Amino acid sequence: MGKLTISQIEKRLKNIQENELNDFIKILKEDDRKGVQQLLARWQKQQDHAKMLQQKFQEMSQYEQKLRKQGFQNIAGIDEVGRGPLAGPVVAAAVILPENIYLPGLDDSKKLSEQKREELYEQIITGAVAYQVGIISAEEIDQINIYEATKKAMLTSIAGLSTKPDYLLIDAMKLTTPYPYEAIIKGDAKSISIAAASIVAKVTRDRMMKELHEQYPDYGFASNMGYGTKEHMDALQVVGITPYHRKSFAPIKDYIS
Repeated sequence: MGKLTISQIEKRLKNIQENELNDFIKILKEDDRKGVQQLLARWQKQQDHAKMLQQKFQEMSQYEQKLRKQGFQNIAGIDEVGRGPLAGPVVAAAVILPENIYLPGLDDSKKLSEQKREELYEQIITGAVAYQVGIISAEEIDQINIYEATKKAMLTSIAGLSTKPDYLLIDAMKLTTPYPYEAIIKGDAKSISIAAASIVAKVTRDRMMKELHEQYPDYGFASNMGYGTKEHMDALQVVGITPYHRKSFAPIKDYIS
């Protein structure tokens, strides 16, 4: 029997059973073809990356695992996005993940590419026990201030969950709620539930800002998401403000006649 071709080896590596793997890898290591060695090196790199993602996910699951051992089941992660922009809403999300979910690459939404966020967003909303967003408009932010608006967005997202949580993991915010909770500094990088909420909140808000861009293209909302970039600031000087700008924020209040 002749040697397997490189494409046959690649196909077998994808489908091989665990108990056959070590023997097959040993055979490949002894194969003197350059293409086989390159394929083996690439496969090993993929395995190392997959192992790293699994280890990171495991580390980020520690809060949830500890709470499950205490008897909590419906653990909701809470996070928000959009406190700093000059325009657009503040958006919070609450997400309850099932115990057995695995989301490789899950991380603080700010550390991920847009493509990866979109990919994870679909996996999260499909696999979650429950999820909900809370959206507070620029107009209401001006009425109650951004800190209160952020809390209201979070509480709205929690109240809207179809499955009631029995514990909350919140990204660095103290709330008055009927549920026990822990506020975690930089929780979106430490807890899978909070990271999932950060992705749902960011993707939701980014999509809203892209829709606003269609209505008000001068400000560059599709790329700056309402933050005070040069393009945004230049447009404010030329065109003025929109109904979606936060009039209580400097420097927006300077443009109000």
